[in-house]
Amino acid sequence: MALNVFDHDDYRPVWKSYLYQLQQEAPHPRRVTCTCEVENRPKYYGREYHGMISREEADLLLSQAEGSYLIRESQRQPGTYTLALRFGNQTRNFRLYHDGKHFVGEKRFESIHDLVTDGLITLYIETKAAEYIAKMTINPIYEHVGYTTLNQEPTLKKHLPLSPDMPDGPVPTKDCHAEERLTSLVRRATLRESDLMPKYEKVHNFKVHTFRGPHWCEYCANFMWGLIAQGVKCADCGLNVHKQCSKVVPNDCQPDLRHVKKVYSCDLTTLVKAHNSKRPMVVDMCIQEIEARGLQSEGLYRISGFSELIEDVKLTFDRDGEKADISCNMYEDINIITGALKLYFRELPIPLITYDAYPHFIDCAKITDPEKRLESLHEALKLLPPAHCETLRYLMGHLKRVTDHEKDNLMSSENLGIVFGPTLMRAADLDAMTALNDIRYQRLVVETLITNEDVLF
Repeated sequence: MALNVFDHDDYRPVWKSYLYQLQQEAPHPRRVTCTCEVENRPKYYGREYHGMISREEADLLLSQAEGSYLIRESQRQPGTYTLALRFGNQTRNFRLYHDGKHFVGEKRFESIHDLVTDGLITLYIETKAAEYIAKMTINPIYEHVGYTTLNQEPTLKKHLPLSPDMPDGPVPTKDCHAEERLTSLVRRATLRESDLMPKYEKVHNFKVHTFRGPHWCEYCANFMWGLIAQGVKCADCGLNVHKQCSKVVPNDCQPDLRHVKKVYSCDLTTLVKAHNSKRPMVVDMCIQEIEARGLQSEGLYRISGFSELIEDVKLTFDRDGEKADISCNMYEDINIITGALKLYFRELPIPLITYDAYPHFIDCAKITDPEKRLESLHEALKLLPPAHCETLRYLMGHLKRVTDHEKDNLMSSENLGIVFGPTLMRAADLDAMTALNDIRYQRLVVETLITNEDVLF
């Protein structure tokens, strides 16, 4: 078996070419053309269409060579079409569909030729290497180097020029600004590695992907076979793996800002991991700006700002991230900033109080005994992903400080519960009546979290 080797530091992972060799050996498509004119031939089929012929006739036409194929109309179900394909010295029949593209399964192809090519590759590899494929995920390369090692930036130490007199330190320089930048880099690198930064677990966001050119799985190091949709790619970190390998990849996604291109409507854990922060920068920056301006503004969070300007804040965050300018020089009305914060929580694809945890929080609100309700809420908080729980803790601390100025802003914990209940929690699938009934419990959950913020968190 030929081996492709990829060098990386002291570890030499072996990129396995066995499946690539099999793809090269797979039979090639051989179109069996129809020599006569066929009436009512669908416009998206060519000369490979033979009309309404029997299985036996198709088998006879295809008996000459491996990879031969034709299309026929079903005699049993007129109006439906079958791809007849010769493989393994027998004719195989597949129900054929067209919705703008051709398909017999999940994959969709521009042409019948591509569909047959991909099908022959898949049939050949799964026939020749079924046992091998079943064992691909055992002892994977990922456990030794993984995508985190292959894709991470080299450590700062590797980039620092070394002095002969100071083997472990940078070369002294007269450029004070360079020294300041270097010190800043060291501080940031140290902070990234510090235990102060939580190690949030995150599942990969895998999407079916078509790879151009030969591609190898970053989990098992085996070739990813086929013409299209050969595997899946994590939309957040770029990890490329077989579909079957994706089921055993650890929940260690490290989102990359090259893939995470927006702030609003982005999964919360994805955003904080991409920016290497405890909480979404939107939450931190908005709350800091609101508290810096003072919490005495009447109707804080209840009064809405102009929707056009709130949308402008959203676009600013999406475009500039942590560099977004939301100061009073840009947005004089504090209600625009509070509106932007509420909008962020409303647009989360998974609410701050997640879909999974939602029924547990609603059940807590239905408990009439205050002590038992607190105990139940304390347990419900443990169901939240760490990044969600930390963000909720920070937000509740802020809202508690808002209520400390209730005499000026007229915003009690009950009022804030009314505002933030539907914003922070919602069920995935509820009928309209149940959702309406849940509003009072949503309010009570947020009200209790604010009032007892110091105890619950």
